[in-house]
Amino acid sequence: MSRFHPLTVTEVARDTSDSVVVTLRPEDAGAFQFIQGQYLTFRRDFGGQEVRRSYSICAGLDDGALRVGIKRVAGGAFSTWANTDLKPGDVLDAMPPQGTFHTPLAPDAARHYLMFAAGSGITPILSIIRTVLAREPKSRVTLVYANRRIASIMFRGELDDLKDQYLSRLSVLHVLGQDAQEIDLFTGRLDTAKLERLFTQWIDLKSVHSAFICGPEALMQTIAASLRGHGLTDDQIKYELFGAAQPGRAAQCAVAASDATGKTCALSVILDGTTRSIDMPMDGTTVLEAALGAKLDAPFSCTAGVCSTCRAKVMEGAAEMAVNHALEDYEVRAGYVLTCQCTPISDRLVISYDT
Repeated sequence: MSRFHPLTVTEVARDTSDSVVVTLRPEDAGAFQFIQGQYLTFRRDFGGQEVRRSYSICAGLDDGALRVGIKRVAGGAFSTWANTDLKPGDVLDAMPPQGTFHTPLAPDAARHYLMFAAGSGITPILSIIRTVLAREPKSRVTLVYANRRIASIMFRGELDDLKDQYLSRLSVLHVLGQDAQEIDLFTGRLDTAKLERLFTQWIDLKSVHSAFICGPEALMQTIAASLRGHGLTDDQIKYELFGAAQPGRAAQCAVAASDATGKTCALSVILDGTTRSIDMPMDGTTVLEAALGAKLDAPFSCTAGVCSTCRAKVMEGAAEMAVNHALEDYEVRAGYVLTCQCTPISDRLVISYDT
């Protein structure tokens, strides 16, 4: 089971007016070996309330550093603090890297990767791009990056440097919502009509091995639908959702209370090799809420079904999820759930965070 570890901040670099790149040094380096595209979950106390937020690693595997990009969100306690007060020498608590936003590398393969990012969605995409270009020397990458204006483009200088370094292998297409560009196609909202023109005039989807999309939910759905319409399969499309109902300040976890009918579920939670039994109400209380209400140190971050930090496996009984933005279909078929969105539909439920 993942536990929080201390990370010392070694550098805080301003990237845009509302984003910073934070370099971190772990005491336990082995626990923070990451796969390109993964994220870190941080926690910090704000006014007596614990806030957890997840931020993607933006470094490549061969960069020799652990870095995350943090863009300030309006009303966001953690992101605002990181952008205004975080400094070298500070210590942050973080879980080891998590996430499945990647595909296995193949050093001898000659693949074409298509990347879509919007705003801060570039952070995991950048990690994947840097790693693919370094470790798959025959592969190439096309990035379509949507922002409001030039000044809001995160990692603009780094992307320019990568283009210079990999002239024939990296293509970056900037789509700006508010700043006019020479080519009309790259000005305005990245909608279905614009995607149709991209896929018929600029990008040969028949050559694409895998497509990665990271950004707001509505935009991701639009891009994925267009990709499917042009022949890509679900197995070729990977998602990382940013900003779907994720509050800047984590809500206080409710302590379970019986409903009017008194109907309950006998919940058993396997965590760190220990089984704890809880009599939880079947009144809409989630498994995560019940576990936290019983003082279990269950893992969580967004509580919105966006990250997979609270992922667990149903070992016995049945449950259903209200929202799932993080688990792949094969994971759901295998019995995995997001406990922040999971409620029991059987009288007995056994879930394991250790599987």
